[in-house]
Amino acid sequence: MNIAVLVKLVPDTAAQIRLMSDHSDIERRDLNWVLSPYDEFAVEEALQLAEKKGGEVTAVSCGDESMVEALRKALAMGAAKALHIKREGPHNLLAIARAIADNIHERKFELIFAGCKATDDESAAIGQMVATMLEIPCVTEVNKLEVGDGSLTAERNIEGGSELLEASLPCVVTAQKGLNEPRYPKLKGIMMAKKKPVETVEAPAGEARLDSLAIAYPPERPEGRIVGEGVEAVPELIRALREEARVIE
Repeated sequence: MNIAVLVKLVPDTAAQIRLMSDHSDIERRDLNWVLSPYDEFAVEEALQLAEKKGGEVTAVSCGDESMVEALRKALAMGAAKALHIKREGPHNLLAIARAIADNIHERKFELIFAGCKATDDESAAIGQMVATMLEIPCVTEVNKLEVGDGSLTAERNIEGGSELLEASLPCVVTAQKGLNEPRYPKLKGIMMAKKKPVETVEAPAGEARLDSLAIAYPPERPEGRIVGEGVEAVPELIRALREEARVIE
């Protein structure tokens, strides 16, 4: 099978995020950058499928030079090829999706995997946008997948249960936690990834349709208070929940 997997570099989820003094962006210096965790599930599923059915996996990333590191991480896990769609300019989801679709539609991928969302902006949009532009089906937030000849069956969680879906190939699948257990790259894979060529193509920045005016830390939680002790405190607790917190009516 000819499989693509979309990947992105994001700040480590365990990192302490600091804002720039003008609150225009996060402070990117000294941050540890990692492959987006949901993309790891996507890469692992693509690799397992290629190993089972034969074929190869191409890692695809769109952005500036830093995104090459995301491709190297996917190559270290076992991807055979890497495509860097080099794009400078503002963070524009529509332009990113268009650049990806324009550069992969002729490559005849039977499956395109992506993380269900990136852990930095959590937009959960690129996979669906790419599928729409390629005019192929898209199944999102998949936690179980079976691929047959010309079609796939996917399962995903919904409120109160699960949903079973069938789609024809080619198709875009976005990976949710639980789909698999991503492998750790071995030293040999890491060393080989440094030598594997990364194909680079240029893409226009596109028109900025969304401006980030400011970034702020979430508001601090107010300190808790003790309203009393024992059953005598119940009336005051109910009043506070109803009138102050407004969580009951």
